[in-house]
Amino acid sequence: MAITEVPEYAHLSDADLEELAAALEEIRRDIEAARGSKDRAYIVRAIALQRWLEIAARLAIAGSKGKLGWAVGTAALAAAKSIENMELGHNISHGQWDWMNDPEIHSSTWEWDMAALTSQWQHSHNYRHHVFANIVGVDDDLGFGVMRVTRDQAWRPSALVQPLRAVLLALAFEWGVALHGLYAVQEREDTDAGRSAHKSALLRKVARQVGKDYVLVPALSRRRWRRTLWANVVANGLRNVWACVVIICGHFADGAEKFTPSALEGERKPEWYLRQMLGTANFRAGTVMAFMSGNLCYQIEHHLFPDLPSNRYPEIAHRVRDLCLTYDLPYTTGPLHRQFLLTARTICKLALPDRFLTATSDDAPETASEDKFRNVAKRPNSGVGDNGRRRGLATALLTGKSMLPQ
Repeated sequence: MAITEVPEYAHLSDADLEELAAALEEIRRDIEAARGSKDRAYIVRAIALQRWLEIAARLAIAGSKGKLGWAVGTAALAAAKSIENMELGHNISHGQWDWMNDPEIHSSTWEWDMAALTSQWQHSHNYRHHVFANIVGVDDDLGFGVMRVTRDQAWRPSALVQPLRAVLLALAFEWGVALHGLYAVQEREDTDAGRSAHKSALLRKVARQVGKDYVLVPALSRRRWRRTLWANVVANGLRNVWACVVIICGHFADGAEKFTPSALEGERKPEWYLRQMLGTANFRAGTVMAFMSGNLCYQIEHHLFPDLPSNRYPEIAHRVRDLCLTYDLPYTTGPLHRQFLLTARTICKLALPDRFLTATSDDAPETASEDKFRNVAKRPNSGVGDNGRRRGLATALLTGKSMLPQ
C-alpha cells in the first residue's frame, strides 16, 4: 500500500522532524522578510510582458500573410496564454502577491484567462490538493478522477482506456480544471440551490470565455476571422497540453510518493512538511522554461511554500536541497523529458490489472511504502538497511535519478 508512517518511511526521528520543520520555517521567515521592491517589480514586469506578447501575437495572426506569420503568431499566443495561466493566474491565486495589497494583483480579485472559475479552483486546488497532497481517496488531483496512478487505487475495466483519457485530458485541460473545481465546491453544498448557484456561476464564466476567444476576438479580425479563430483554438490547445505536462510531471513521476488516509492521523506541521517533500517531484529547467511553467519546475518548493513568490523558488530550492542532504531525504528531480516518460509509463502500465504487473504496491517505481524497507530488512544478507538506503537516497539526490526499481 501507499505510505502510512511517513517519518518511518523517511527514517527520521521525532527530533529530526522538529529540526527539519524549524529549518523550513526559517526559510519562510527569511523570504517573507526579504520581500520588497524587487519582487513587486518582477510581477509587474511579468504581467506587462504577458500582455504585450499577446498583443504582438494577435497583430501577427491578423496582419501577416501566409502560413509562417500565422504559425509564429499562434505560437506566441500560446506562450502568452501559458504565462497568464501558470506564472500569473496560478501563482496570484495562491496568494503569493497578496502581501503587496495591490487590489489588481490579489488572490481575491484575479480572474484568469481560461474556462475555470478562479474561486472554485481555489477550493479544489489550494485546499483539497495542497493540504491533502497525494492522499489516496482524499486528494482529488491524484489521477484527476480519470486515471489510475497508483496500485492503491482499485483497478476497473474503464482503466484500460486511460492512456486515451490522458491524451484527451491534456488537449481539453482547461475544461477538466473547470469541472474539477465545480465538483469540489458542489460537494460542500447541502442544498440543490447551492449546487445550482455554483453551476450557474461557472456557466457565466464559460460563456464569457467562449464569447471572447471564439466570437468577439475573431469578429474583430473581420474578413480574416477564420484565421484568428483557428489560431485561438490551436493556442488554447497548446496551452492546455503544456499545463497538463507540467502538472503531471510534478505529481505522478517516479519518486512522487502516495499516502494512505491513515497518514493524516495526528499529522502535525513537521509531518505535513515531510509529506509535501516526499509527494512531489521537480524537473530541471532553465530561466525561460521555469518562467513558462510558472516556476512549477520547483514543485517541491511550491508545495512547501505555496504562498511565497514564485520568483523566489530558485533560491529556496538551494536551501531545501541542502536540507535533503542533511537528513538523507530524496530530492526527486530530472530532465523534463525523463519525468514525462516515467509518468506516461505509469499511466499506460496501470491501465492493466495488477495480475499483469510484477512489482507490488509497496515496492513499485510509481508507488512505495515503509513496508518496502521492513520486508528488505527481513531478508538474510540483503546488505540493505538504513545505511544502505541512505546511500541510495544520497545517490538519487546527486544524480537526479529515482532510487526506486525500474
